[in-house]
Amino acid sequence: MLFKIASVAALASSVAAHMAMSEPCPRFSPNCATQPPLPAGQGYNYNIKNPIAYDAPVFISDTPWPQPVASWTAGQPVTVKFQPDGAAHGGGHCQFAISYDNGKTAAIVHKVMEHCFFNGPSDGNNAEVLQYTFNLPADVPASSKAQFIWIWTNAIGNRELYTGIADITIANPGGSTSYTGKSAIYPNHAGYPTIPEFNGDYTTGVSLFDNAPNVVVSPGGSPAPPASSAAPPKPEYSSSAVESKSVAPPVGHTPAPQPSAEPTVEVTATEPPATQPTAPATPVYTSSAPTAVPTGSACTHGALQCVSGNAGFQQCVWGVWSATFACGKGTVCQQTSSDAVICGWA
Repeated sequence: MLFKIASVAALASSVAAHMAMSEPCPRFSPNCATQPPLPAGQGYNYNIKNPIAYDAPVFISDTPWPQPVASWTAGQPVTVKFQPDGAAHGGGHCQFAISYDNGKTAAIVHKVMEHCFFNGPSDGNNAEVLQYTFNLPADVPASSKAQFIWIWTNAIGNRELYTGIADITIANPGGSTSYTGKSAIYPNHAGYPTIPEFNGDYTTGVSLFDNAPNVVVSPGGSPAPPASSAAPPKPEYSSSAVESKSVAPPVGHTPAPQPSAEPTVEVTATEPPATQPTAPATPVYTSSAPTAVPTGSACTHGALQCVSGNAGFQQCVWGVWSATFACGKGTVCQQTSSDAVICGWA
């Protein structure tokens, strides 16, 4: 399920360069200290600091570098660096993930919530933090063809998606063959939930990441769930502009499935939507028909409800009501159906 938020202000496109990973060197970046030669038929991506288009693939290319750009060891510290002089949009949420299938399935190995690129709350554009060092989990399997993925959800400005994918090798002296972690998710993109501007509340959207299902990644592909644990049904995501429409996930990626008691899941790539939905001038919040969630859940995944005297609303994220999202200035929340709301002019 997804809800899409748009406003007149959000329709203005930004011309400033944003943040981009520089180490490990993402595919076809011209800005790394060193990089492999380009694969045949590929060119440098001089727009690597731009956000990913709403209905484009979530990564710049499915084609890897011809050789790895970094060699990491499970259980050891690794460092991820970012280019300077980019607009950091007040920080936000950063996910760091490992994949073995070109990004189709990605498991989180580290995340920086709320203040990525900053040391605390900020309304500035100049990043204070340009690198993060963390221990790669000890059970990340060895592979000569692994991918490291960075995903950023900005706190301030247009609701956008920023990603980077780098080709790396991983050594694992312990011999682990699979790694289980929270699924990477791609907010503000076709087929995924939209996280609104934080407006000073840096916990905005955190529950989406906390409640993500577990996935298993391995060099041989994602193993099937244990026989004693049935895999959850694959969900249908939809987005809403003026009216609700079905939106397929982007090529080479699939939204995180709905969990059932910390499930282990597999994902399958499907085709992207033909065109990008047209955003309305009035903020609209809606969800498609909700799907069933595990017994005992407090609410139905994807449902929306007005709260706080109609000054805002909540979304059900995998059985748990989210924090309250405020309606825009001069608007109030109006419940249009059992699972949809609109912030309309008072």
